[in-house]
Amino acid sequence: MIRVLLADDQRLIRAGLRMLIEDTDDITVAGEAADGVEAVRLHTELRPDLVIMDLRMPGLDGIGATRQILTTEPRAKVLVLTTFDDDEHLFPALSAGATGYFVKDTDPDVLLDAIRRTVEGDLLFSPTLLRRLVTRALTTPPETPSPPADLTPREREVLRLVAEGHGNQEIADHLHLGVSTVKTHIVNLLDKTGTDNRVRLAVYGSKLP
Repeated sequence: MIRVLLADDQRLIRAGLRMLIEDTDDITVAGEAADGVEAVRLHTELRPDLVIMDLRMPGLDGIGATRQILTTEPRAKVLVLTTFDDDEHLFPALSAGATGYFVKDTDPDVLLDAIRRTVEGDLLFSPTLLRRLVTRALTTPPETPSPPADLTPREREVLRLVAEGHGNQEIADHLHLGVSTVKTHIVNLLDKTGTDNRVRLAVYGSKLP
């Protein structure tokens, strides 16, 4: 069962998400937060598999809450769900460590699929946002990092596939490995590259020669 923490200052939005989620057989709501401070506290207490995070909240906003959660628990997964689809919100959220970004007019079935796939390790975005990320990546001169000397050939393959946006199951299928083995490789890659979440690992891998 996937346990989700809802963080949104609008009670109606939280109620709608709860109804949507609890109509499934494999996802449940672990708790609800009305602001960023409460989201950070409940994440520490409840240890959910995923946080669905609004960005505009009183006090501590969603970006600040995401940053605090990822600082405390680098493996945490935060899926942003917001009304904002502009660069001023998208890129700070990704920099804070968000593992996905969707707008609130997303189709309910797409959102449920995103919850499942994000927990499995995928990086997911609304189609328009994904196109914007690709465009920005293609037009920004890359800074080429030096790969760690102790990466194994298999770890390099996994890193390349992570950078291409593949999820754990897709990587496992491509390399004929078990999903648990892929997860082990990713944990090792995070340690060896000095990155603290999958988004930053993907960015790191995309800049390697």
